[in-house]
Amino acid sequence: MEGCLTRIEIAIYGAGGFGREVAWLAEEYARPVGGYRVIALLDDNPANQGREINGFQVMSLESLALKQPQAKIALAIGKPATREKLAQRCKERGFEFVPLIHELAEISRWVEIGPGAVICGGCILTTNIRLGEQVQINLDCTIGHDVVMGDYTTLAPGVHVSGWVHMGKRVYVGTGAVFVNGTEAKPLLVGDEAVIGAGACVTKDVPPGTTVVGVPARPMKGP
Repeated sequence: MEGCLTRIEIAIYGAGGFGREVAWLAEEYARPVGGYRVIALLDDNPANQGREINGFQVMSLESLALKQPQAKIALAIGKPATREKLAQRCKERGFEFVPLIHELAEISRWVEIGPGAVICGGCILTTNIRLGEQVQINLDCTIGHDVVMGDYTTLAPGVHVSGWVHMGKRVYVGTGAVFVNGTEAKPLLVGDEAVIGAGACVTKDVPPGTTVVGVPARPMKGP
């Protein structure tokens, strides 16, 4: 039956560790199962172009545009600001994005998923959740009710977000961080470009551009 499927040809932007993981997700576990064929990993470093990594050819975005302009793209770059810049480059070249959602991610029908999202295995997204453009949710994350995640926000593995948490754009959340519940009247707010350190416990609002660490999470002090 799988042989009857028309596979969507995609390139993974990113040839590092996460890029290899996303390529594996796409070919083996993405919904629909067997629906994607990875044709290349994209890397801006000329030294890496022309190599093969895990059997995938590494090339530049420009080469992809010349050789296989029909391909779709999935971004596998963890840093939000970099991911946004690369997404813009891809759009300027006329490429479209595909969402990659692991078949073992549990997601209710009341979850809105923006273009280009990557949701890895073991994640649970409950109800009335809204994900913006190019959101990345890494392995084994849980997201509770009424959560909002802005464009280009990233959750590293093992993040747990309780209900009524609203994150802005380009937020980065480190491995194992947790967020306590907000309320409908007062959601817990995380501003644009905030960084949440690995293992932090966020109990109150985080202003835009602020890095917080620790339990409970507090702004990181300078050197």
